[in-house]
Amino acid sequence: MSAEGAGLGARPGPEPGSEPGPLCPEHGQALNWFCCSERRLVCAACTELGGRCRGHRIRRAEKRAEELRNKIVDQCERLQLQSATITKYVADVLPGKNQRAVDPTPCLIPGQSTASAARELVIQRLGLVRSLCESEEQRLLEQVHGEEERAHQSILTQRVHWAEALQKLDTIRGSLVDMLTHLDDLQLIQKEQEIFERTEEAEGILDPKESEKLNFNEKCTRSPLLTQLWATAILGSLSGTEDVRMDERTVSPFLQLSDDRRTLTFSSKKSKACADGPERFDHWPNALADTSFQAGLHAWTVNVQNSCAYKVGVALGQLPRKGSGSDSRLGCNAFSWVFSRYGQEFRFSHDGQHEPLALLRCPAQLGVLLDLQAQELLFYEPAAGTVLHIHHASFPGPLFPVFAVADQTISIVH
Repeated sequence: MSAEGAGLGARPGPEPGSEPGPLCPEHGQALNWFCCSERRLVCAACTELGGRCRGHRIRRAEKRAEELRNKIVDQCERLQLQSATITKYVADVLPGKNQRAVDPTPCLIPGQSTASAARELVIQRLGLVRSLCESEEQRLLEQVHGEEERAHQSILTQRVHWAEALQKLDTIRGSLVDMLTHLDDLQLIQKEQEIFERTEEAEGILDPKESEKLNFNEKCTRSPLLTQLWATAILGSLSGTEDVRMDERTVSPFLQLSDDRRTLTFSSKKSKACADGPERFDHWPNALADTSFQAGLHAWTVNVQNSCAYKVGVALGQLPRKGSGSDSRLGCNAFSWVFSRYGQEFRFSHDGQHEPLALLRCPAQLGVLLDLQAQELLFYEPAAGTVLHIHHASFPGPLFPVFAVADQTISIVH
């Protein structure tokens, strides 16, 4: 395309009698040549024998100028086309996009929706969730009330029963005492059958025994829906979670601890840099957190996607630290409660009892919820919003978050 075609006009060369162009500072000659190697204007003397540009690729200055003019023309044409494209987009596309975004009438194009439709969808779905939560709340409260009434009625029934038993025992005892104090030998012998019957009647009144029927059954409050929503509210948004970090004094010499004390990396070789101490695990690749929990609700999340062999849970401070026995192996003693993975096998372990868990996929993150008021330990997958396992127990003391890894790394999510 010519310069005239681009609307620029061709630049004329110097006319006879016009001012001469710049001269070469070294030779004083006109700069009529362009050195492609050094990318500068040069004179004829620069290209000749002894000149600094001898052997370089040289072109006439007007040819180089013509190339630059053509490049400018091409660039201007591209810019003109780009401007036309942008103008068309602003004029034709954006108005339609804006119309679909703000038009209260739902868009008829499949796969698209307006802002109003999106708002309506959010309102409808949250309304359904709210209605479901209200129904579940009513059901659970009615269940609690019913269980409360049942336990109360059982206790009342027991009170009546044992009041009658006490009255009967007092009557039998009074009768026997009266015989003992008022009858002579012959009369007492004559009353032997009556004494036997009275004694047999008293023996038929058994001593009270503990009965679960008299206790309020806390299982009536357990609801998969409530548990799911509760765990999601806490761990799904990582709200209210603890700033858990490892206690470097407890870290096994087979583990490397990151500077922020949140990441454990397994090493098959025992580190010689770790000074041994009473708190340190010397055989199993374990580590305890530096804080313990005695009451309330606590939660933390562990990134486990890089490991195929790990344990995550809680342990008592009395957990043994030394030796290769089960006493210091997580989940194999009465001091620890852990969720573990070995390859594709998942399980919950405590005191040597291992409960297999059927998981459909390997979790990338593992949430841990410890509710000491409810005496409940829960493991949760935040990404799927899935409760993996719940354990109810009477924990005998303060609990520490505990970790073990025998493959790659695990990290506490901050």
